[in-house]
Formats: sequence, structure tokens, C-alpha cells
Amino acid sequence: MHQKYLVNLLICLYFISLCSAAPLHAQTDQIPTFPDTLLVGIAGSEPFVFRRNSVTKGIAIEIWEDIANKKSWDYRYTSFETVDAALNALNNGELDGVAGPISITSHRLKFMRFSQPFYNSSLAIMSRADELSLWEKIKPFFSFKLVMAIVLFLFILGIVGTFLWLAERKQSPDQFPKDPVNGIANGMWLAIVTMSTTGYGDKAPVTLWGRIIAGSWMVISIIFATSMVAGIASTLTVSSLSTSSISNIEQLSNRKAATIANSPAEDFLKEYNIKTISVSTLAEAVDKLKNEEVDAVVYDRPQLLYFLKNKQDKDLYIASAEYYKQGYGFAFPLNSPLIYSVNRALLELAEDQEIQRIVDYYLDKDK
Repeated sequence: MHQKYLVNLLICLYFISLCSAAPLHAQTDQIPTFPDTLLVGIAGSEPFVFRRNSVTKGIAIEIWEDIANKKSWDYRYTSFETVDAALNALNNGELDGVAGPISITSHRLKFMRFSQPFYNSSLAIMSRADELSLWEKIKPFFSFKLVMAIVLFLFILGIVGTFLWLAERKQSPDQFPKDPVNGIANGMWLAIVTMSTTGYGDKAPVTLWGRIIAGSWMVISIIFATSMVAGIASTLTVSSLSTSSISNIEQLSNRKAATIANSPAEDFLKEYNIKTISVSTLAEAVDKLKNEEVDAVVYDRPQLLYFLKNKQDKDLYIASAEYYKQGYGFAFPLNSPLIYSVNRALLELAEDQEIQRIVDYYLDKDK
């Protein structure tokens, strides 16, 4: 009896030990293992990645280094000329991650994984802020809409003049001759004088119907004339104050824009059928803008803001309109064990306002 009890006790203890060991074993398998030294590719433009006095700096670099310090990771940088070159090296298994202004896109997610965005970017338009020439200021007065408005105005005057002539030609042949050309012309003259409240008194209706027509035209012309004068004044004011700057993408229709080759901005411009000049660097694109080879530069807003901040060029203008909003994140191989740790560290940095401090420092938002 005691022997049977002892056997049962040993069996129970054996199963208990298996059950307690299984979670421990599973938990041990879930602990990620990292290389002793992470190989991190860096690529992109200022203010996210750049070298000064043999020191690598930038928004993406400082955020990555804060993450690595939090996790006590050793790492080594490898520089690439372009983001695409760095991502190709990542896909080929040559890197453990890529730091820089890496746009998180659905296409790239097929081949790699991203951290959560550390910066939300967008495309913006940079243009010249030159004063308008004399022709550019008076050009609105030769627009198709204005011509059509004048034609419509003359047509309405013709109708009013005809009605006045029909009402007055018998009772007042001296003012409104029976000849239609002269009679209607005098009627149009009376309509203009009435509308402008000049009141020369050389022409005046004498019949009941003539006065009804003239009185009705007085009321209508008050509204009509006020709107027309306000529109002309507004056009004159805008024309005198305007510059050649471009405020939205629609204004680039049938014009040229420069951007960086193989960037999201290149595809964006093609979607709007804008003549695109692709270049290698932002400085080259801005040179083309200044030399009037293109009408605008379309690229990521933070890069344009940083460029303008450092150059202090008052002849350049960045529109407030934002397009094609996208997040920048760190890129990793598909099965990288780093992603969870990086995301957690990014959240901690965001909660401590450290990421915002870094961004403000480079983009001068706090000034």
C-alpha cells in the first residue's frame, strides 16, 4: 500500500515538473537575440542625416542613438548615397537596420518591416517670391472670364437700351430716333448714365413705360455696379500685392517643377501631369528654381524648411499646403527581433518629449 502511494506521488511530481518547465522553456525561446554589434545603414538628406566635421548628425541619427543608449546596444554605421541603395542592402541581408528619412509605404512593407513613425512628413511646394512684372499685374484684366463678363455686360446694356428705345421712340423721337442703330445706342447711353448715377440730363424717359424700365434698371444696376466695381478693386489690390509664389499644386499646371529622382514627390507630380525635372540633390533643384529653369521645387516639407532656415533666402517661399502625408520610420529585415524594442523605446522618447525636442532643434520650430 505504501509502495503504491509512493509510485503515484512520484508520477504526480514528474508531471508537475514537466508543466512548470514548459512555460519556462517557451519563455526562454521568446527572448530575442541580437548581434554583438548592429550594422546600421544611414542614408537620406538633411536635417535627418548629414555629416559635419566627421560626425554624423541629424534628427533620425539622434533618435536612433537615444534608442540604442536606452537598450545598451552596440552599433556601427554604414553610409549610403541614397535611401534606395541602403534598403537594397537591407534586403540582401547586409544590414540589421536603416536609419534616415525612410518613408513607410505599402510597397516597401512587402520586403521589410518598419518601426512606428518617429516623424510625420508631407510634400510641400517651394517657389520664388519675386515681385510681379507689369504684364503679370495687368494680365488678370485680359483673362477669359473678364472678357466674358464684359460681353455679358454689353449684352445686358443692349437689352435695356432696346427696351428704352421701344418705349420712347414715338413720344420722344428727338432723344430716341426711329433709326434702330442710333435709337438703341442712345438707350444704352441712358442705361450707362443711370447705372453710374452721373445724371447728365441729356437723355431722360418721358413715357410711363420708359420710366418703369429706367426705374427698374436703377434698382438692378445698384447691385450689378457695386459687384462689378468691388471685383475690379479686388483684382487691382491682389495684383499690386501679389508675388510670383505658388500656393497650391493646381497653380503648377502646364509649368515645370524639380524634385529628387526616385522620391515619392516624383510620383506625386506625375499624378498631376506636371512637367517634372528630376535631380540628384535638393541644392541642385533649388539652383534650377533660382535660375528660372523651373517654377517650383516639390519635396518633403522638413527638408525644405531646414534648407530655408540655413540659407535665409528671402526670395524663396514655402507654401502652407501639404500633400501626400507620410511617416518616417526605421527599416528592418522582415523577421528582425529589433522592432518591438525599438517601438517601445520610441514611445518612451515621445512620452518624455525627447523626440519633439530633437525635431524643434533642427527645424527651429521653437523660435
